[in-house]
Amino acid sequence: MNAVGIDVSKGKSTVTIRKPGDVVLMSPCDIPHTQSAINDLIKQIKSLEGETKVCMEHTGRYYEPVATWLSDAGIFVSAVNPILIRDFGDDSLRTPKTDKADSKKIARYTLDRWAKLKQYGIMDKTRNQLKTMNRQFGFYMAQKTAMKNNLIALIDQVYPGANDFFDSPARNDGSQKWVDFIHTYWHVDCVRSKSLNAFTEHYQNWCKRKNYNFSAEKAAKIYQISSDLIAVFPKNDITKMLIWQAVALLNTASKTVESLRSKMNELASTLPEYPVVMDMNGVGATLGPQLIAEIGDVSRFTHREALTAFAGVDPGKNDSGKHIQNSVRTSKKGSPYLRKALFQIMDSLIKRSPVDDPVYAFMDKKRSEGKSYYVYMTAGANKFLRIYYGRVREYLSNLSNNETI
Repeated sequence: MNAVGIDVSKGKSTVTIRKPGDVVLMSPCDIPHTQSAINDLIKQIKSLEGETKVCMEHTGRYYEPVATWLSDAGIFVSAVNPILIRDFGDDSLRTPKTDKADSKKIARYTLDRWAKLKQYGIMDKTRNQLKTMNRQFGFYMAQKTAMKNNLIALIDQVYPGANDFFDSPARNDGSQKWVDFIHTYWHVDCVRSKSLNAFTEHYQNWCKRKNYNFSAEKAAKIYQISSDLIAVFPKNDITKMLIWQAVALLNTASKTVESLRSKMNELASTLPEYPVVMDMNGVGATLGPQLIAEIGDVSRFTHREALTAFAGVDPGKNDSGKHIQNSVRTSKKGSPYLRKALFQIMDSLIKRSPVDDPVYAFMDKKRSEGKSYYVYMTAGANKFLRIYYGRVREYLSNLSNNETI
């Protein structure tokens, strides 16, 4: 038994090789992330006598190139949750936090958990790309929200409430009616300085040019509201510049978000589980690809509880002697990105209230029992994942059987 503990960081990894009986075959040393250095490490690992297992933490994205390179070379590689390494006892009151100490600890963990270590499963390029796109989608959504809030803050100074005139969703190109309206009518005086007839005609031409629906009643309502508003900033070139800059930034972020949304759905549709996932209640063109991206290949989970634990929506346990705590918080040790997608799906179910859906029925039952919002939403997410696991596993199994016939 040869245990190779690797503490991965950006640009380099610290490697320790140990055998049972506290025998050190290679003291901690730094290996740069270059082909030549990793190839030398592969040769050294393959020269060892007996069975060899490599273990590392799956932190960030730094571990993936190393894990991929070693796995492609035919070496057993296991990437474990950093929490498992952190909580692993090493019979010492001192807890030094260095790369060398961490690589030693990982090597000891490898020996201790030898039989339970799982082979690193490399996600195919499609799943890996989809997951990266989802992280980018989340990043740009945060940027879009910040840009939207910034524009609304400016609007409150020049045209209070104009952002509430329309509630049309974003188009495929990212444009929104209220944002386009503000770009043209960037100050309240752009509306009320005209007569009602003049504004109505101008607004009608604007709707036609932008391909929006026109309503004379809506135009009259906007004009009436605008006539009684108070603007803090004057109508001048500086105010116009501030509004137009904010609009341009929001449009750029919104366009990027809609482009990613479309591409994610297109990429996810190439994966085998796409049809059965998209058929589930609460899952749409946005949340479906996000769910697939964060869960990945469902076959890597041995049972339902493994998937709920991965998402961090599994119920906790706190029993000792005669003490049995009935209500324990969830672990929340899994993927926060997956939990976010799950809660959005639960929120969608709550709003639509599909009476024939088992997940909604379960959450509604919990609500009727007086459970708090977080409790019934988490319980619903747990049940949803269990159904997801069963349906997707069954669907993929049927696909595999049909292919072999």
